[in-house]
Amino acid sequence: MTKQERAARTRDALIKSAAGEFDRRGYDLATLSVISSGAGVSPGALHFHFENKAAVAAAVESEAASRLRRAARVTYRRPSNALQNLADTVHALARLLRGDVVVRAGFRLSCADDRRTELNLRQEWQSCVQQRISEAADEGLLASGPGRQLDLARTVVAATVGLEALGRDNDEWLSPRTVTGLWETLLPLLAGPSALADLEPAGTAVPVG
Repeated sequence: MTKQERAARTRDALIKSAAGEFDRRGYDLATLSVISSGAGVSPGALHFHFENKAAVAAAVESEAASRLRRAARVTYRRPSNALQNLADTVHALARLLRGDVVVRAGFRLSCADDRRTELNLRQEWQSCVQQRISEAADEGLLASGPGRQLDLARTVVAATVGLEALGRDNDEWLSPRTVTGLWETLLPLLAGPSALADLEPAGTAVPVG
């Protein structure tokens, strides 16, 4: 293994350890000593990669954003209409929040009132939802007229961000059953009668690995 490969592995281990600590304890209570210990490295090795705790948190946020964007891109490339794609993307988001501690911690850090950075994953998610709703309107899938698009997008964002917040204490809020139930409620409000019959609330996308 080259020196660069070892450094990359150490950095990845630190990000994963930090994510676990931020997820369990939040930013304020997380400590660099526990993060370095969890990664199996010395405090000096941590400081070689990151100047302070804020830099570690920023790295977790950035990695989380990259994983979320990748999942959204993979889902977006699948052949489906815009509303099905939106449902599939929410299922992908829920899977990541359930199973990926880096995504979970990054989302929590990015959305914390006391840790505002240039990243805002909720704002990025809102933009993604608005784009899909706009595409659904262009495809003639929506039940309501163009004046309702913003209201529809806000409804989807509020519901899905609510699942993320509730899922911090109870994984059931992010379960496939809960997300499917959400779409069984939302899709009849979003889609016109002709489009609704072809939509699958349980999702159609293969899980993103």
